[in-house]
Amino acid sequence: MSNVIAFVRDSLTSLVSRMGTDRDKAATTFYAHTVMSDEQLIAAYSTAWLPRKIVDIPALDACRKWRDWQAKKPQIEAIEEEEKRLNVKGRILEAAKKGRLFGGAAVYIGTGDADPMQPLEVDRIGKGGIRYLNVMTRRQLSAGEIDRNPESEWYGQPSYYKLSGANGLQVDIHPSRLVRFTGAMPADDEITGNPWQGWGDSVLQATLDAIKNADSTAGNIASLVFEAKIDIIRIPDFMASLNNETYRAKILERYTLANMSKGINGTLLLDKEEEYETKTAQLGGLTDILMAFMQIVSGAADIPVTRLLGQSPAGMNSTGTSDMKNYHDRIQSMQELEFSPAMRRLDECIERSADVKDPDVHYRWAPLEQMSEKERADIFKLTADAARQLVGTGTGQEIITREAISKALTNRLVEDGVLPGLDAAIEEYGTIEEQEPSEEEIAAAAQAVAGSALT
Repeated sequence: MSNVIAFVRDSLTSLVSRMGTDRDKAATTFYAHTVMSDEQLIAAYSTAWLPRKIVDIPALDACRKWRDWQAKKPQIEAIEEEEKRLNVKGRILEAAKKGRLFGGAAVYIGTGDADPMQPLEVDRIGKGGIRYLNVMTRRQLSAGEIDRNPESEWYGQPSYYKLSGANGLQVDIHPSRLVRFTGAMPADDEITGNPWQGWGDSVLQATLDAIKNADSTAGNIASLVFEAKIDIIRIPDFMASLNNETYRAKILERYTLANMSKGINGTLLLDKEEEYETKTAQLGGLTDILMAFMQIVSGAADIPVTRLLGQSPAGMNSTGTSDMKNYHDRIQSMQELEFSPAMRRLDECIERSADVKDPDVHYRWAPLEQMSEKERADIFKLTADAARQLVGTGTGQEIITREAISKALTNRLVEDGVLPGLDAAIEEYGTIEEQEPSEEEIAAAAQAVAGSALT
Protein backbone atom coordinates (compact mmCIF):
# COMPACT_ATOMS: atom_id res chain seq x y z
CA MET A 1 0.00 0.00 0.00
CA SER A 2 2.98 2.30 0.40
CA ASN A 3 3.28 2.54 -3.41
CA VAL A 4 -0.25 3.92 -3.83
CA ILE A 5 -0.32 7.64 -4.61
CA ALA A 6 -3.52 9.52 -3.79
CA PHE A 7 -4.45 12.47 -6.01
CA VAL A 8 -6.29 15.22 -4.18
CA ARG A 9 -8.19 17.85 -6.18
CA ASP A 10 -9.35 21.05 -4.53
CA SER A 11 -12.50 22.07 -6.42
CA LEU A 12 -16.26 22.38 -6.05
CA THR A 13 -17.87 19.01 -6.89
CA SER A 14 -21.46 17.83 -6.87
CA LEU A 15 -22.33 14.21 -7.69
CA VAL A 16 -26.02 15.11 -8.02
CA SER A 17 -25.61 17.89 -10.60
CA ARG A 18 -22.38 16.29 -11.95
CA MET A 19 -20.57 19.61 -11.47
CA GLY A 20 -16.83 19.14 -11.29
CA THR A 21 -17.00 15.52 -12.50
CA ASP A 22 -16.12 13.99 -15.85
CA ARG A 23 -19.80 14.19 -16.84
CA ASP A 24 -20.00 17.93 -16.23
CA LYS A 25 -21.27 19.68 -19.39
CA ALA A 26 -18.62 22.36 -18.97
CA ALA A 27 -15.93 19.68 -19.16
CA THR A 28 -16.43 19.48 -22.92
CA THR A 29 -15.49 23.15 -23.37
CA PHE A 30 -11.88 23.94 -24.20
CA TYR A 31 -9.86 26.57 -26.05
CA ALA A 32 -8.22 25.86 -29.38
CA HIS A 33 -5.51 27.98 -30.95
CA THR A 34 -6.75 29.18 -34.33
CA VAL A 35 -4.77 31.58 -36.48
CA MET A 36 -6.54 33.90 -38.90
CA SER A 37 -5.00 33.96 -42.34
CA ASP A 38 -4.08 37.22 -44.03
CA GLU A 39 -6.98 36.76 -46.45
CA GLN A 40 -9.41 36.51 -43.52
CA LEU A 41 -7.92 39.58 -41.85
CA ILE A 42 -8.12 41.64 -45.03
CA ALA A 43 -11.68 40.48 -45.74
CA ALA A 44 -12.84 41.31 -42.20
CA TYR A 45 -11.15 44.72 -42.23
CA SER A 46 -12.32 45.65 -45.73
CA THR A 47 -15.93 44.45 -45.62
CA ALA A 48 -17.12 44.79 -42.00
CA TRP A 49 -17.31 47.97 -39.97
CA LEU A 50 -16.76 46.43 -36.52
CA PRO A 51 -13.33 44.92 -37.26
CA ARG A 52 -12.25 48.14 -38.98
CA LYS A 53 -13.26 50.25 -35.99
CA ILE A 54 -11.57 47.91 -33.50
CA VAL A 55 -8.33 48.19 -35.46
CA ASP A 56 -8.46 51.91 -36.26
CA ILE A 57 -9.92 53.64 -33.19
CA PRO A 58 -7.13 53.08 -30.60
CA ALA A 59 -4.40 53.86 -33.15
CA LEU A 60 -6.23 56.99 -34.31
CA ASP A 61 -6.83 58.20 -30.75
CA ALA A 62 -3.19 57.60 -29.84
CA CYS A 63 -2.05 59.85 -32.70
CA ARG A 64 -4.96 62.29 -32.80
CA LYS A 65 -3.62 64.99 -30.45
CA TRP A 66 -0.01 63.94 -31.09
CA ARG A 67 2.61 65.41 -28.71
CA ASP A 68 3.95 68.69 -27.36
CA TRP A 69 7.68 69.32 -27.55
CA GLN A 70 9.30 70.96 -24.51
CA ALA A 71 12.18 73.13 -25.71
CA LYS A 72 13.03 76.64 -26.82
CA LYS A 73 10.70 78.11 -29.40
CA PRO A 74 13.17 77.96 -32.35
CA GLN A 75 13.96 74.35 -31.48
CA ILE A 76 10.29 73.41 -31.33
CA GLU A 77 9.63 75.07 -34.68
CA ALA A 78 12.57 73.22 -36.27
CA ILE A 79 11.47 69.82 -34.92
CA GLU A 80 7.84 70.29 -35.89
CA GLU A 81 8.85 71.42 -39.38
CA GLU A 82 10.95 68.27 -39.74
CA GLU A 83 8.01 66.14 -38.59
CA LYS A 84 5.81 67.75 -41.23
CA ARG A 85 8.41 67.20 -43.94
CA LEU A 86 8.68 63.51 -43.12
CA ASN A 87 4.96 63.10 -42.34
CA VAL A 88 5.91 61.42 -39.06
CA LYS A 89 2.39 61.52 -37.64
CA GLY A 90 0.87 59.95 -40.74
CA ARG A 91 3.53 57.24 -40.99
CA ILE A 92 3.22 56.28 -37.33
CA LEU A 93 -0.58 56.16 -37.59
CA GLU A 94 -0.40 53.94 -40.68
CA ALA A 95 2.12 51.59 -39.04
CA ALA A 96 0.08 51.41 -35.83
CA LYS A 97 -3.08 50.49 -37.76
CA LYS A 98 -1.35 47.84 -39.85
CA GLY A 99 0.45 46.52 -36.80
CA ARG A 100 -2.87 46.02 -35.02
CA LEU A 101 -4.42 44.44 -38.11
CA PHE A 102 -1.65 42.04 -39.16
CA GLY A 103 0.18 41.71 -35.85
CA GLY A 104 3.26 43.40 -37.21
CA ALA A 105 4.34 46.54 -39.08
CA ALA A 106 7.33 48.86 -39.01
CA VAL A 107 8.49 52.28 -40.12
CA TYR A 108 11.83 52.15 -41.93
CA ILE A 109 14.14 55.09 -41.16
CA GLY A 110 15.67 55.94 -44.52
CA THR A 111 19.05 57.68 -44.21
CA GLY A 112 20.53 56.71 -47.58
CA ASP A 113 23.13 54.35 -46.04
CA ALA A 114 24.57 51.83 -48.48
CA ASP A 115 24.27 48.83 -46.13
CA PRO A 116 21.02 48.79 -44.09
CA MET A 117 22.24 45.69 -42.25
CA GLN A 118 24.64 47.87 -40.26
CA PRO A 119 23.29 49.38 -37.01
CA LEU A 120 21.92 52.89 -37.31
CA GLU A 121 24.39 55.39 -35.81
CA VAL A 122 22.32 58.29 -34.53
CA ASP A 123 25.36 60.46 -33.80
CA ARG A 124 26.29 60.53 -37.49
CA ILE A 125 22.95 61.99 -38.60
CA GLY A 126 23.20 65.65 -39.52
CA LYS A 127 20.71 68.27 -40.62
CA GLY A 128 18.26 66.75 -43.09
CA GLY A 129 19.84 63.34 -42.49
CA ILE A 130 16.51 61.50 -42.56
CA ARG A 131 15.48 61.32 -46.19
CA TYR A 132 12.21 59.41 -45.90
CA LEU A 133 10.08 57.15 -43.73
CA ASN A 134 8.49 54.04 -45.27
CA VAL A 135 5.85 51.76 -43.75
CA MET A 136 6.21 47.99 -44.16
CA THR A 137 4.10 45.15 -42.80
CA ARG A 138 5.17 41.69 -41.74
CA ARG A 139 4.00 40.54 -45.18
CA GLN A 140 7.04 42.29 -46.66
CA LEU A 141 9.35 42.00 -43.63
CA SER A 142 10.18 38.49 -42.44
CA ALA A 143 12.00 38.13 -39.15
CA GLY A 144 15.43 36.56 -39.08
CA GLU A 145 17.05 34.50 -36.35
CA ILE A 146 15.96 35.36 -32.82
CA ASP A 147 18.73 36.88 -30.72
CA ARG A 148 19.32 34.68 -27.63
CA ASN A 149 22.30 36.58 -26.25
CA PRO A 150 21.26 37.86 -22.77
CA GLU A 151 23.83 40.68 -23.05
CA SER A 152 22.32 41.96 -26.31
CA GLU A 153 20.00 44.94 -26.60
CA TRP A 154 17.86 42.88 -28.99
CA TYR A 155 17.47 39.79 -26.81
CA GLY A 156 14.28 37.90 -27.65
CA GLN A 157 13.87 39.88 -30.87
CA PRO A 158 14.99 39.15 -34.43
CA SER A 159 18.65 39.99 -35.00
CA TYR A 160 17.73 41.17 -38.50
CA TYR A 161 14.75 41.47 -40.87
CA LYS A 162 14.60 40.38 -44.48
CA LEU A 163 12.73 42.63 -46.90
CA SER A 164 11.34 40.90 -49.96
CA GLY A 165 11.54 43.33 -52.87
CA ALA A 166 10.76 43.28 -56.56
CA ASN A 167 12.23 40.63 -58.88
CA GLY A 168 12.87 38.36 -55.92
CA LEU A 169 15.53 40.63 -54.44
CA GLN A 170 15.94 40.51 -50.67
CA VAL A 171 17.54 43.06 -48.38
CA ASP A 172 18.64 42.45 -44.80
CA ILE A 173 17.76 45.29 -42.40
CA HIS A 174 19.11 45.86 -38.90
CA PRO A 175 16.35 46.25 -36.26
CA SER A 176 17.76 49.62 -35.16
CA ARG A 177 16.50 51.08 -38.45
CA LEU A 178 12.91 50.06 -37.78
CA VAL A 179 10.15 51.46 -35.57
CA ARG A 180 8.23 48.28 -34.81
CA PHE A 181 4.53 47.88 -33.91
CA THR A 182 3.68 44.29 -33.05
CA GLY A 183 -0.08 44.37 -32.38
CA ALA A 184 -1.19 42.07 -29.55
CA MET A 185 1.53 40.38 -27.54
CA PRO A 186 1.92 36.69 -28.52
CA ALA A 187 1.85 34.04 -25.81
CA ASP A 188 4.87 32.02 -26.96
CA ASP A 189 5.99 31.56 -30.55
CA GLU A 190 7.70 28.26 -29.81
CA ILE A 191 4.56 26.74 -28.27
CA THR A 192 1.89 28.19 -30.56
CA GLY A 193 3.88 27.64 -33.73
CA ASN A 194 3.33 31.21 -34.91
CA PRO A 195 4.15 31.27 -38.65
CA TRP A 196 5.14 34.95 -38.26
CA GLN A 197 7.80 34.45 -35.63
CA GLY A 198 9.22 37.68 -34.32
CA TRP A 199 5.94 39.53 -34.72
CA GLY A 200 2.75 39.66 -32.64
CA ASP A 201 -0.88 38.64 -33.07
CA SER A 202 -3.63 40.56 -34.76
CA VAL A 203 -5.98 42.31 -32.33
CA LEU A 204 -8.85 40.70 -34.26
CA GLN A 205 -7.63 37.24 -33.26
CA ALA A 206 -9.05 37.36 -29.72
CA THR A 207 -12.14 39.43 -30.60
CA LEU A 208 -13.24 37.51 -33.70
CA ASP A 209 -15.86 35.31 -31.97
CA ALA A 210 -17.49 38.30 -30.28
CA ILE A 211 -17.53 40.18 -33.58
CA LYS A 212 -19.07 37.25 -35.44
CA ASN A 213 -21.78 36.82 -32.81
CA ALA A 214 -22.68 40.51 -32.95
CA ASP A 215 -22.72 40.60 -36.76
CA SER A 216 -24.77 37.39 -36.95
CA THR A 217 -27.28 38.74 -34.44
CA ALA A 218 -27.61 42.00 -36.37
CA GLY A 219 -28.08 40.06 -39.62
CA ASN A 220 -30.75 37.81 -38.13
CA ILE A 221 -32.61 40.81 -36.70
CA ALA A 222 -32.49 42.44 -40.13
CA SER A 223 -34.01 39.29 -41.64
CA LEU A 224 -36.78 39.33 -39.04
CA VAL A 225 -37.75 42.82 -40.16
CA PHE A 226 -38.78 41.42 -43.55
CA GLU A 227 -40.76 38.71 -41.74
CA ALA A 228 -42.44 41.17 -39.39
CA LYS A 229 -45.72 41.10 -41.33
CA ILE A 230 -47.05 38.01 -43.09
CA ASP A 231 -50.34 37.77 -45.01
CA ILE A 232 -52.22 34.46 -44.61
CA ILE A 233 -55.07 33.56 -47.02
CA ARG A 234 -57.17 30.42 -46.51
CA ILE A 235 -58.65 28.93 -49.70
CA PRO A 236 -61.27 26.16 -49.70
CA ASP A 237 -59.99 22.80 -51.09
CA PHE A 238 -56.59 24.33 -51.77
CA MET A 239 -54.47 21.23 -51.12
CA ALA A 240 -56.87 18.90 -52.91
CA SER A 241 -56.76 21.01 -56.07
CA LEU A 242 -52.98 21.43 -56.33
CA ASN A 243 -52.63 18.36 -58.52
CA ASN A 244 -54.38 20.24 -61.31
CA GLU A 245 -51.79 22.16 -63.32
CA THR A 246 -54.41 24.58 -64.66
CA TYR A 247 -55.51 25.27 -61.07
CA ARG A 248 -51.95 26.04 -59.98
CA ALA A 249 -51.50 28.50 -62.83
CA LYS A 250 -54.82 30.18 -62.02
CA ILE A 251 -53.84 30.47 -58.35
CA LEU A 252 -50.56 32.16 -59.17
CA GLU A 253 -52.22 34.54 -61.60
CA ARG A 254 -55.07 35.21 -59.21
CA TYR A 255 -52.92 36.27 -56.23
CA THR A 256 -50.39 38.10 -58.35
CA LEU A 257 -53.23 40.36 -59.45
CA ALA A 258 -54.54 40.52 -55.87
CA ASN A 259 -51.17 41.70 -54.53
CA MET A 260 -50.89 44.21 -57.35
CA SER A 261 -54.27 45.72 -56.57
CA LYS A 262 -53.45 45.77 -52.88
CA GLY A 263 -50.20 47.60 -53.53
CA ILE A 264 -51.86 50.24 -55.75
CA ASN A 265 -55.21 50.82 -54.07
CA GLY A 266 -54.69 49.29 -50.64
CA THR A 267 -57.63 47.00 -51.38
CA LEU A 268 -57.45 43.20 -51.47
CA LEU A 269 -60.08 41.47 -53.62
CA LEU A 270 -61.01 37.99 -52.33
CA ASP A 271 -63.75 35.45 -52.91
CA LYS A 272 -66.51 35.27 -50.33
CA GLU A 273 -65.33 31.92 -49.04
CA GLU A 274 -61.66 32.93 -48.77
CA GLU A 275 -60.26 34.10 -45.43
CA TYR A 276 -57.57 36.74 -45.01
CA GLU A 277 -55.40 37.18 -41.91
CA THR A 278 -52.27 39.17 -41.07
CA LYS A 279 -49.73 37.99 -38.52
CA THR A 280 -47.20 40.44 -37.10
CA ALA A 281 -43.97 39.34 -35.44
CA GLN A 282 -43.14 40.82 -32.05
CA LEU A 283 -39.79 42.60 -32.36
CA GLY A 284 -39.72 44.07 -28.88
CA GLY A 285 -36.55 43.31 -26.92
CA LEU A 286 -34.39 42.62 -29.96
CA THR A 287 -32.56 45.91 -29.47
CA ASP A 288 -31.59 44.91 -25.94
CA ILE A 289 -30.28 41.57 -27.22
CA LEU A 290 -28.23 43.26 -29.93
CA MET A 291 -26.82 45.80 -27.48
CA ALA A 292 -25.82 42.99 -25.12
CA PHE A 293 -23.73 41.47 -27.91
CA MET A 294 -22.29 44.90 -28.74
CA GLN A 295 -21.26 45.36 -25.11
CA ILE A 296 -19.41 42.04 -25.28
CA VAL A 297 -17.58 43.30 -28.38
CA SER A 298 -16.81 46.54 -26.55
CA GLY A 299 -15.31 44.63 -23.64
CA ALA A 300 -13.32 42.34 -25.95
CA ALA A 301 -11.91 45.31 -27.87
CA ASP A 302 -11.39 47.40 -24.71
CA ILE A 303 -13.21 50.33 -26.33
CA PRO A 304 -16.23 51.98 -24.63
CA VAL A 305 -19.58 51.52 -26.35
CA THR A 306 -19.95 55.29 -26.58
CA ARG A 307 -16.71 55.47 -28.61
CA LEU A 308 -17.21 52.26 -30.58
CA LEU A 309 -20.78 52.97 -31.68
CA GLY A 310 -20.70 56.76 -31.50
CA GLN A 311 -23.84 56.96 -29.36
CA SER A 312 -24.63 58.77 -26.15
CA PRO A 313 -24.81 56.66 -22.97
CA ALA A 314 -28.21 55.33 -21.98
CA GLY A 315 -29.83 55.28 -18.55
CA MET A 316 -30.64 57.82 -15.89
CA ASN A 317 -27.77 60.12 -14.93
CA SER A 318 -25.48 58.31 -17.39
CA THR A 319 -22.80 60.54 -18.87
CA GLY A 320 -20.17 57.98 -19.90
CA THR A 321 -17.49 60.19 -18.30
CA SER A 322 -15.95 57.39 -16.24
CA ASP A 323 -15.83 55.03 -19.23
CA MET A 324 -14.13 57.61 -21.43
CA LYS A 325 -11.71 58.56 -18.64
CA ASN A 326 -10.66 54.92 -18.26
CA TYR A 327 -10.33 54.65 -22.03
CA HIS A 328 -8.19 57.79 -22.22
CA ASP A 329 -5.98 56.39 -19.44
CA ARG A 330 -5.60 53.22 -21.49
CA ILE A 331 -4.62 55.19 -24.61
CA GLN A 332 -2.15 57.22 -22.56
CA SER A 333 -0.62 53.99 -21.25
CA MET A 334 -0.34 52.70 -24.82
CA GLN A 335 1.41 55.93 -25.86
CA GLU A 336 3.90 55.81 -22.99
CA LEU A 337 4.52 52.05 -22.84
CA GLU A 338 4.35 51.12 -26.54
CA PHE A 339 4.74 54.17 -28.78
CA SER A 340 7.46 56.06 -26.88
CA PRO A 341 9.88 53.11 -26.49
CA ALA A 342 9.35 52.09 -30.12
CA MET A 343 9.95 55.67 -31.35
CA ARG A 344 12.90 56.49 -29.08
CA ARG A 345 15.60 56.10 -31.73
CA LEU A 346 13.43 57.77 -34.37
CA ASP A 347 12.93 60.79 -32.12
CA GLU A 348 16.67 61.15 -31.62
CA CYS A 349 17.14 61.02 -35.38
CA ILE A 350 14.41 63.62 -35.93
CA GLU A 351 16.06 66.02 -33.48
CA ARG A 352 19.43 65.69 -35.21
CA SER A 353 17.82 65.93 -38.64
CA ALA A 354 16.25 69.21 -37.44
CA ASP A 355 19.71 70.35 -36.28
CA VAL A 356 18.66 70.28 -32.61
CA LYS A 357 21.30 68.80 -30.28
CA ASP A 358 20.04 69.71 -26.84
CA PRO A 359 19.80 66.89 -24.25
CA ASP A 360 17.08 68.80 -22.38
CA VAL A 361 14.66 68.61 -25.32
CA HIS A 362 11.79 66.23 -24.66
CA TYR A 363 8.09 65.87 -25.39
CA ARG A 364 4.83 65.03 -23.71
CA TRP A 365 1.83 63.33 -25.23
CA ALA A 366 -0.99 65.84 -25.52
CA PRO A 367 -4.05 64.99 -23.38
CA LEU A 368 -6.95 63.46 -25.30
CA GLU A 369 -9.58 65.27 -23.30
CA GLN A 370 -9.41 69.02 -23.76
CA MET A 371 -10.52 71.39 -21.01
CA SER A 372 -13.32 73.87 -21.55
CA GLU A 373 -12.77 77.62 -21.18
CA LYS A 374 -14.42 77.59 -17.76
CA GLU A 375 -12.18 74.77 -16.56
CA ARG A 376 -9.11 76.62 -17.81
CA ALA A 377 -10.23 79.78 -15.99
CA ASP A 378 -10.85 77.83 -12.76
CA ILE A 379 -7.41 76.22 -12.91
CA PHE A 380 -5.81 79.60 -13.59
CA LYS A 381 -7.56 81.12 -10.56
CA LEU A 382 -6.62 78.23 -8.27
CA THR A 383 -3.01 78.32 -9.42
CA ALA A 384 -2.75 82.09 -8.93
CA ASP A 385 -4.37 81.91 -5.47
CA ALA A 386 -1.98 79.13 -4.41
CA ALA A 387 1.02 81.17 -5.58
CA ARG A 388 -0.26 84.24 -3.73
CA GLN A 389 -0.60 82.21 -0.52
CA LEU A 390 2.99 80.98 -0.80
CA VAL A 391 4.36 84.48 -1.36
CA GLY A 392 2.27 86.14 1.34
CA THR A 393 0.85 89.64 1.50
CA GLY A 394 3.75 91.44 3.12
CA THR A 395 7.51 91.44 3.53
CA GLY A 396 8.85 88.51 5.53
CA GLN A 397 5.75 86.34 4.99
CA GLU A 398 7.16 84.42 2.04
CA ILE A 399 7.21 80.65 2.37
CA ILE A 400 9.07 80.49 -0.94
CA THR A 401 10.85 83.43 -2.54
CA ARG A 402 8.97 85.55 -5.04
CA GLU A 403 11.52 84.80 -7.75
CA ALA A 404 11.16 81.02 -7.37
CA ILE A 405 7.35 81.22 -7.33
CA SER A 406 7.37 83.53 -10.35
CA LYS A 407 9.55 81.12 -12.36
CA ALA A 408 7.52 78.03 -11.40
CA LEU A 409 4.21 79.80 -12.03
CA THR A 410 5.42 81.01 -15.43
CA ASN A 411 6.40 77.48 -16.44
CA ARG A 412 3.03 76.15 -15.29
CA LEU A 413 1.08 78.80 -17.20
CA VAL A 414 3.11 78.19 -20.35
CA GLU A 415 2.53 74.41 -20.14
CA ASP A 416 -1.20 74.81 -19.48
CA GLY A 417 -1.56 77.30 -22.31
CA VAL A 418 -3.96 79.51 -20.37
CA LEU A 419 -2.11 82.67 -21.42
CA PRO A 420 -1.23 82.39 -25.12
CA GLY A 421 2.00 84.18 -26.06
CA LEU A 422 3.29 84.34 -22.47
CA ASP A 423 6.68 82.82 -23.33
CA ALA A 424 7.21 85.31 -26.16
CA ALA A 425 6.22 88.22 -23.89
CA ILE A 426 8.69 87.11 -21.22
CA GLU A 427 11.47 86.89 -23.78
CA GLU A 428 10.66 90.46 -24.86
CA TYR A 429 10.10 92.14 -21.49
CA GLY A 430 12.05 89.83 -19.16
CA THR A 431 11.24 88.22 -15.81
CA ILE A 432 10.85 89.78 -12.35
CA GLU A 433 14.51 89.12 -11.60
CA GLU A 434 15.52 91.00 -14.73
CA GLN A 435 13.20 93.90 -13.92
CA GLU A 436 14.52 94.38 -10.39
CA PRO A 437 17.75 96.44 -9.98
CA SER A 438 20.94 94.59 -9.10
CA GLU A 439 23.00 95.30 -5.97
CA GLU A 440 25.48 97.36 -8.00
CA GLU A 441 22.65 99.48 -9.43
CA ILE A 442 21.20 100.03 -5.95
CA ALA A 443 24.61 101.07 -4.58
CA ALA A 444 25.20 103.44 -7.51
CA ALA A 445 21.76 104.99 -6.99
CA ALA A 446 22.45 105.43 -3.27
CA GLN A 447 25.73 107.20 -4.01
CA ALA A 448 24.03 109.46 -6.53
CA VAL A 449 21.38 110.39 -3.95
CA ALA A 450 24.06 111.06 -1.31
CA GLY A 451 26.08 113.21 -3.71
CA SER A 452 23.07 115.29 -4.68
CA ALA A 453 22.24 115.81 -1.01
CA LEU A 454 25.74 117.19 -0.28
CA THR A 455 25.52 119.63 -3.11
